[in-house]
Amino acid sequence: MSQATPDAVAEAAAALDAHVHQVIRWHFSAETGTPYWLDYAGKADWNPLEDVTSFQDLMRFPNFDGEALRKEPHARWVPKGFAGRPFTIFETGGTTGMPKQRIGWDDYKHDYEEFSDSLDEDAFPRNGYWLMIGPTGPRRLRLAIEHLANHRGSSCYFVDLDPRWVKKLIRAREFDQAKAYMAHVMDQAVSILENRSVDVLFTTPKLLEELSERLSIPDAGIKGVFCGGTTMTPQNTRFLVEEVLEGRVGFVPTYGNTLMGLAAHKPTLKDDGYSITYHAPQPRAALRVTDPDDSTKTVDYDAFGRVELTTLTKEFFMPRFLERDEGVRRRPCSWYPWDGVGEVRPFGAQKATIVEGVY
Repeated sequence: MSQATPDAVAEAAAALDAHVHQVIRWHFSAETGTPYWLDYAGKADWNPLEDVTSFQDLMRFPNFDGEALRKEPHARWVPKGFAGRPFTIFETGGTTGMPKQRIGWDDYKHDYEEFSDSLDEDAFPRNGYWLMIGPTGPRRLRLAIEHLANHRGSSCYFVDLDPRWVKKLIRAREFDQAKAYMAHVMDQAVSILENRSVDVLFTTPKLLEELSERLSIPDAGIKGVFCGGTTMTPQNTRFLVEEVLEGRVGFVPTYGNTLMGLAAHKPTLKDDGYSITYHAPQPRAALRVTDPDDSTKTVDYDAFGRVELTTLTKEFFMPRFLERDEGVRRRPCSWYPWDGVGEVRPFGAQKATIVEGVY
């Protein structure tokens, strides 16, 4: 029985409301507040400190404008409560033009330590070695995966990937170059797997499939796989679990980004026909599935809509940001008694061709 009880749903909602109350007081108070949000409050015709006491009250904010993360100086995002502390700069997007940049301190550590508690101990054993095949560089993911490995007593190898370059090659229809780049990445990954003992792998669906063309992933010693970054349909997920991983490797689909953290999946993949449902790391972040034409409206359960993200930590407050994704609104479950998002894909994927590359 995976359905959440009404009491569990109510308890989770109350916890989210209490957390919203605390985060608003942190970012909008004179003592600890964030300059960007203090300026916003000074110009608004309402007072977030007084008027926001619940998650529903966040509807008073407009959809967050992501351009602010490209244009505003970093100092504008440093809460007074963190003044004087050096920060890390993470990038997201940036295939063309200036990427969005988020500063941070320890959020990614908290996110991934919490995620660690959901992992199967046999598929993701402690005190071993991991391999990440994916984007490193200025992205939060590299530090986050290594911290997750370290948190579980393990160390991590890396094979870098530049998704911005791959997308440019595909848009320019330079498919031979894109294939050559993928082969270059795979050569490095295979070399590590053939010469080192690796227990856990993190990569994208396309790279996972490509890797399986080179070697048997379970025979290479892999016990568990994290997989994310691009769309995974039920058909694709079944293929990865049953054919690519030969039904012998733990499989954990992931959905996350620099602005949210990491969403966990409902752990009933086979029973759900391999349709993935993700649940945000509440109360640190919350997702809504909204009407594409009116983001103030939440769609009905089992209906598609655009994903809206609200991030709620002391390091970063971002209300009602419309993601580049769409998905199905799913019901709360016993593991995560709040709404989930299923069948995640790029927003507008049914109406246009979306270039996802290998990430």
